[in-house]
Amino acid sequence: MSGYDVNKIRKDFPILQTQIYGKPLVYLDNAATTQKPQCVISAIDNYYTEINSNVHRGVHFLSEKATSVYESARETIRKYINAAVTREIIFVRGTTEAINLVANSYGNEKIRDGDEIIISTLEHHSNIVPWQMLCERKNAVLRIIPIYDEGELIFEEYEKLFNERTKFVSISHVSNSLGTINPVKQIIDEAHKHGVPVMIDGAQAVQHLTVDVKELNADFYAFSGHKLYGPTGIGVLYGKEKLLETMPPYQGGGDMIKNVSFEKTIYNDLPYKFEAGTPDISGAIGLAAAINYVTETGIDNIAKHEKEVLEYATGKMLQIDGMRIIGTAKEKSSVLSFLIGNIHPYDAGTILDRLGVAIRTGVHCTEPLMDRLGIPGTARASFAMYSTKEEVDLLVEGAEKARKMLS
Repeated sequence: MSGYDVNKIRKDFPILQTQIYGKPLVYLDNAATTQKPQCVISAIDNYYTEINSNVHRGVHFLSEKATSVYESARETIRKYINAAVTREIIFVRGTTEAINLVANSYGNEKIRDGDEIIISTLEHHSNIVPWQMLCERKNAVLRIIPIYDEGELIFEEYEKLFNERTKFVSISHVSNSLGTINPVKQIIDEAHKHGVPVMIDGAQAVQHLTVDVKELNADFYAFSGHKLYGPTGIGVLYGKEKLLETMPPYQGGGDMIKNVSFEKTIYNDLPYKFEAGTPDISGAIGLAAAINYVTETGIDNIAKHEKEVLEYATGKMLQIDGMRIIGTAKEKSSVLSFLIGNIHPYDAGTILDRLGVAIRTGVHCTEPLMDRLGIPGTARASFAMYSTKEEVDLLVEGAEKARKMLS
């Protein structure tokens, strides 16, 4: 991987230069949120110090400038996921809101009594609860794709779930708990054979993998900015234009309208029909800066680097007595979930924290998955473009210390 200099990349992230308890920060909680490069921080700062103004409809210089930069951010995102037109890019608060938008707008219109919606055992709560709520409102049924013990979907069982009542599928691209990369193209193709639209939760994918929504033929695709080296509070819902046009607005207010009278409101065109109120302007600008940074670094370069770190970490961790890696799918992204003997994940995480190593512990918003695996949760190290093998060594050293102290 010529040209990929992880130490140079790390210098672009100010927080990585800090210390925790007098030790260098080892940040391995990237599946929860990634750190931000200086270019993202500067883009947000520049908006507030030089062009701060509300977007759309303003005739003064600052408003026109802010609108131009904001809409160019939408174009940056369109190109990144290869959507056909910017009308298919809707700004939301994050993946969770995107899924809720589709469940409430598309779902309320299309789902009827007795209809069925398919999700999987691997899903994050944000791709479970909105569909449960929809099923409760509509008296519909939630069907679940089972998994093998390794953390892979049982595709043959997925195929068996389809019948004339199946109306929607919503699946994660990458599991946040296990790192499993689901065969989403195959999943989408199978659903489309039955005339069923598919939503993909891409929160854990867009920062690790090339995502081409046209190639995937996804009907909806969602992701969050803060997991893609961008700000919190901003995210994206991609939807096929022909589907978005048929859907009613999710929220009412300013900017999502053309005309309002007390007798009738005429809704705005896409994408603004789904963007009620003042948007997160600085968030969109910061997300575009993050995407530009990732693009310049090269997503393929990032993926190769992260794969090397994950493989190195897996081999090193398995040398610890009593170590269990939870999630051993053949296709994995940058997540290493583990348990050490009978040590509770929280206790292991606490010891690692005192050594300056930041990991996540618990059920990772995938409680049904943990129930399926018969475990209380896991300790989870998750890697990013700036993760190093030296950091992995410190993780392993801390895990070994936890084993000796708590076994």
